[in-house]
Amino acid sequence: MSDKDTPNVGRRKFLGFAGTAAATAMAGCGGGGGTDTDGEQNMDDTDTPTDSGGDGGDDTPTERPEPETRDGYLQRANRRAHDQSPWVFLNRQYSVYGKSADIEWEARADEFIDAYEISPATDSGDDVVINQSSMDSGLDPQDHRETPTDNIVLQAYEGLLDRDREGGIVNKLATDYSRIEDGLIRFQIRSNVSFHSGDNLTPEDVAYSINRIVDPDTGIASPQQDQLAGVTGAEVVDGERAVDVMSEGLNPIVFSLFASYGPIMNKSWVEANENSYVNQNIDGTGPFVLETYEQDVQVVFNRNDNYWREAAEISSLTVTASSEASTRVNSLLSDESDIIVNVPPQEVSRIENNDGTSISAVPSTRVIFNAMRYDVEPFDSAEFRQAVNYAIDLESIIENVLDTFGDPTAQPTLDGFFGYNGDLDPYPYDPDEAEALVEASGYAGVEVELHTPVGRYLNDVEIAQAVAGYLDDLPNVTASVNQRDFSALASEVTDGNLETNPHWYLLGWGNETFDASQTLIPLLTSDGNLTSWSDEEFDRLISEAQSLPSEQ
Repeated sequence: MSDKDTPNVGRRKFLGFAGTAAATAMAGCGGGGGTDTDGEQNMDDTDTPTDSGGDGGDDTPTERPEPETRDGYLQRANRRAHDQSPWVFLNRQYSVYGKSADIEWEARADEFIDAYEISPATDSGDDVVINQSSMDSGLDPQDHRETPTDNIVLQAYEGLLDRDREGGIVNKLATDYSRIEDGLIRFQIRSNVSFHSGDNLTPEDVAYSINRIVDPDTGIASPQQDQLAGVTGAEVVDGERAVDVMSEGLNPIVFSLFASYGPIMNKSWVEANENSYVNQNIDGTGPFVLETYEQDVQVVFNRNDNYWREAAEISSLTVTASSEASTRVNSLLSDESDIIVNVPPQEVSRIENNDGTSISAVPSTRVIFNAMRYDVEPFDSAEFRQAVNYAIDLESIIENVLDTFGDPTAQPTLDGFFGYNGDLDPYPYDPDEAEALVEASGYAGVEVELHTPVGRYLNDVEIAQAVAGYLDDLPNVTASVNQRDFSALASEVTDGNLETNPHWYLLGWGNETFDASQTLIPLLTSDGNLTSWSDEEFDRLISEAQSLPSEQ
């Protein structure tokens, strides 16, 4: 069937594919809520600013009462980010997968493909192949920040806690957890768990793994340090099969962090090997054991028959990658793959109408945005950053580039997350205002280049081309697109050095905690590992939020 013969599949039919999980996510039941107007229920109407930030975003504490709750501070931080525009605010990504009729499996909002949840539906479904947009950046589970790598290494490594498909917290390598006091929590560690090498899991392994993430002196400078934000270290509890974890201050969402992050490694195995070996081999506790690793080609796992839970239903798992969406779709239709990621909207009906394949889809926890480095021209000007937002017809991008497979955003936090500010609207399409703000910024005539990955996110190149096209349409700006390999772009953004970041780049950020802080802290605070911005008032609001208990 040609593209012109393929009917559009809009959001309504998409939600039919997605089912209950989609409806839950769209309804905002993943863990958000709270009051509007920055958490201030008694604010006078006259105190409420306009939704868009054309005034330069001056939102000082003297303009409205100081929030009283953590939710209120996070909402105020989202307003500050909206007004100051360190990002071009784009869309919530929809995760759209193609799957074979040989397996039973449903998509998750956190974009993790958990092979343990896959069941054979036919005799051909015992050996499963996943085709994603890119391969891993190495097999060390604590030395990366990309979902494609997680979809490989987390088939073999596990954390203390985990999440089910609906986002609820469940026990994994911990059997229990409790808060001892502010800044101190305790995990009880599961017995009778073995690493793939045969070594038994010990509390020492757990404490070492946490310290390896949060303390650079333990072994590596882990790019995941802020995923365990506030955690300062861990130690074994004398006389118990338990580990104490210390944090700076209260750390209100510490258990939520450990439900999403913190894979546990074999201390003796890691210390006995060079980092290069750890990045090409695996010694985890999970349901799949590494069979072969061909870097940038494929990774093959076999079922772990000695797994501490019931063994997986499938015998083997192969992960490969194709950056081109059409290649992934063809691999599914030709029975070469069982699950493919990021199916373009125009290909959905082709998969649905094919005998033996179908769509599994869900609104994800990922926000797509264009970061603008605040420390370089012209993005050091709030007026110019706002101009870029006004220049873009976001509704048209959602409708025409994504075929409605996305939701527009006005802030870094997604609807349904704790700390989301329901008072903020997306920037309106106003090219005249954009042109005027460019003139006010002093950067009329500037040339800018948008760096974008190829095939990592749903229609990422097409989104980038649309954004640059709208900006280039202004008479006083010239904009272009630089298509990049995702791994190369990600390595620049995640190395903790702002100066290596491109000046302007498209990125996606998945937040599995359903809490605003885990987007705001790493991406926008002055000390965030992936930050593109520095703003004292924003940092203050985040600091205040993290000193208060969560109302979740």
